[in-house]
Amino acid sequence: MHGRYTRRELLQTVSAGALYAGAQLGRAAAAPAEPVAIARCKTYDPAELMPAMARMFDQIGGLGRIVKGKTVSVKINLTGAYTYRLGYSPLGDSHYTHPAVIAAAVCLMGKAGARRIRILESPWATTDPLDEFLLLANMEPRDIQSAAPNVEFENTNYLGKGTKYSRLMVPTGGYIYPGFDLNHAYEECDVFVSLSKMKEHATAGFTGTLKNCFGMAPATIYGSDAGVDEPAIQPGGGRQTFHSGYRQPSKSAPQEKDMKSPRQDGYRVPRIVTDLASARPIQLAINDGVRTMTGGEGPWIREADKVVNPGVIVAGTNPVNTDAVTMAVMGFDPMAGRGTPPFENCDSTLRLAEDVGLGTRDLKRIEVAGARIEDVLFDFAALRKERRSRMQPGRRG
Repeated sequence: MHGRYTRRELLQTVSAGALYAGAQLGRAAAAPAEPVAIARCKTYDPAELMPAMARMFDQIGGLGRIVKGKTVSVKINLTGAYTYRLGYSPLGDSHYTHPAVIAAAVCLMGKAGARRIRILESPWATTDPLDEFLLLANMEPRDIQSAAPNVEFENTNYLGKGTKYSRLMVPTGGYIYPGFDLNHAYEECDVFVSLSKMKEHATAGFTGTLKNCFGMAPATIYGSDAGVDEPAIQPGGGRQTFHSGYRQPSKSAPQEKDMKSPRQDGYRVPRIVTDLASARPIQLAINDGVRTMTGGEGPWIREADKVVNPGVIVAGTNPVNTDAVTMAVMGFDPMAGRGTPPFENCDSTLRLAEDVGLGTRDLKRIEVAGARIEDVLFDFAALRKERRSRMQPGRRG
């Protein structure tokens, strides 16, 4: 009868669950712990920014050992349409990776011997070249392109300059997807860099170098207007396929493993982010927290509040370690689970990533170089609590 098990079936189920949990615990215990550097940097002035980032990279072992002679792909964070603004603030001061940080990173990689550097992002619902999108966002792409030799831009929200999509599989089998079809530039590189913005996130609780991977997926395959059998020619809409699972990706791409899994975005998004970061490993993780916003990942979020100036940049060679330190700088506990800020309504991407062995989130295992966490703490957690108190129904301000 449905819902009832024999004693043998029950024992088999319990044993299988115990083995799976044991495997996860084993991977978490062995998850890498690499040094993470924190740089104080109060402005985007190159005179302050360049030496701060150079010291930071030296503190994690130097860029040369990572990029020398290599093709480097740098995924930046330009979430949402360029028309969204928080007041009159430039987009790089609120929710976009600041162009000065991109240019500084490119310059330092070039000096360290990078052979070729690609700047990647999936701009909202367009096939416009990425450098054109930057211009529309009032950013100067020539400042980035001239920062080092052989710098290119690629819009990864569709096929772009490639002739076919690259299939990248999840080594552990994946939480939601076993693999993804992505723009060729994510495969055709020796080094993958996630250059994100330090922010809160309405769905995933926290935005960092892991969550930045969400934007790798082309909307032609994973968007609300994706093709049914084959990828669409033009990207359209957001990645609602990921958020709600109301439809599957184009049939040409790997499909979900279990259509009976929860459809809530607080369950799905952290797992899909982990799957993406597993399929395309990050070799250098950088979070821009010089200036950013509170309340969410973009001005369209109901709790979006104001632009703030934490004055920090965090970098490491492991994205989980780097995001854990970044969360601590924001006043959040990287060991927090669902129901605890900032994961009130979602699972922790860091815990899920740790469970599959991508890296540890335990600060006791992570060597922090440069500035100390307690000396650069900018308490987003306290601001979050205050903001939500103000927003309570019936409360008078």
